[in-house]
Formats: sequence, C-alpha cells, structure tokens
Amino acid sequence: MASLLEEFEIHRMSTPMFSIGHHPIAFTNSALFMLLAITASTTLMVLAMRPQALVPGRWQMLAEKLYAMIADMVTGTAGEGAKPFFPFIFTVFVFILFCNIFGMLPHSLAVTSHILINIAIAFSLFAIILITGFVRHGVHFLQLFVPPGAPKFMLPFLVVIELFSFLVRPFSLSIRLFANMLAGHILLGVFAGMTVSLLAAGWLGWLGILPLAVNVAITGFEFFVAFLQAYIYAVLSAVYLRDAIEMH
Repeated sequence: MASLLEEFEIHRMSTPMFSIGHHPIAFTNSALFMLLAITASTTLMVLAMRPQALVPGRWQMLAEKLYAMIADMVTGTAGEGAKPFFPFIFTVFVFILFCNIFGMLPHSLAVTSHILINIAIAFSLFAIILITGFVRHGVHFLQLFVPPGAPKFMLPFLVVIELFSFLVRPFSLSIRLFANMLAGHILLGVFAGMTVSLLAAGWLGWLGILPLAVNVAITGFEFFVAFLQAYIYAVLSAVYLRDAIEMH
C-alpha cells in the first residue's frame, strides 16, 4: 500500500524560504504542478485566441468550445445574474482540468488528489458566495437558512439542518474531487502491479496482458473522469452561487 500511495507524496524541491510558526514554507512538487497547470492553461487560452480567425483553427476552436460550454452552463444554472462570476468559475474549471490531466502523466503528482488543495479552492468559492449574498441582500441573506412555509415550532431544527448543509458544501465539493482522483490513480497502480507480477511469474507471464488491457481501458476512462470532475465542480459552484444571487 505504501508503494501505491508513493505517487501522492508531497516533496520539497527547495530549501524553506520562510516559516509560519514552526512550519517551514518551501517550493514543492505540488506547487510545481499547480504552476504548470496555470502556465499551460493560460498559454492555451492566450495563444489559441490570438489569431481571432473567422474560421477558427483546432486550438482556437478548442478554446472557444470550452468558453462557450462553461458560459452556457453558468447562465443556465445560476441565471443571467451570474455572468459577472463567469471568469471565476471558468478559471476554476480550467485549473482543475489541467491539474487532473497533468496528474495522468507518468511520475507526476495529481494535485487534486490532495483534499487540502481542493478545500482551499472551495473556501474561496464560498467566500465569494457569502460576500455576494450579504452585499446583495444584507441580513436578509440569512433567510436562506429558513425554509419557506415551514411550521414555526420546527424552525429551530430546520435552521440548524440548513446551516449545517450549507457549511458542509465546501467539504463535499472537495471530498468528491479528491476521492475520484485518488481512487482512479490507485486503481491504475493496482493493475500495473498485477501486470508486472504476472510478467515476472515465468510461464504465467502471458496472463499479464489481461491486467495490461484493463489498465489501458482505465487510463482512457480516467482522462474522461479528469474532464468530468472539473465540469461537475464548475456546475456545483454555479448551483451554490445561485443561492447568493436569487436566494433559492
């Protein structure tokens, strides 16, 4: 199990630059792959859209499709009032997508398989939701936790349940992404280990083609999951943002 989890370990790549309390802060492999994801996604969007051709090429078409897909999703899920928040949701989608894809490369780190990184993204989303809710609705935003039409004697219990449900959302967002990426990479490691073990088993080595074929299929499926999880994260972000905009 230790070898299966080895690829998820975070390592320092520099000496500590400074410390916060007793915790040294250094450049790590996690920071490296996040920086690569930011650089690659920014390069794609800037270079792909630079020609601004009427008949788009492949890269411009890809960038436009991603843009249009998330724009339609945001307005369809959270309404026209969510348009000012499209840049944030699109940025989160592209960042998670590229982190997931880079995590599929050999000897890389799946950044989104670390729950604390996912929680940091989710907390930034919910900070925006809270600020937007109170700026737009003032203290009436607290009515979000009061189910309409509920009996008054049930309100103390229902308010606690609604508040707990709201506070759990960033953790559920983070755990969903973390669990899917972690499980997929562990599954790939299991079947890769089975392939190596069977190939080293002498006359049974030909059986190694079976887990190898499964691993190839799972790899293709994991690339689909990398996109799907980024999209689900964006969709749920828009759904939660609608609460702050329309008080639903």
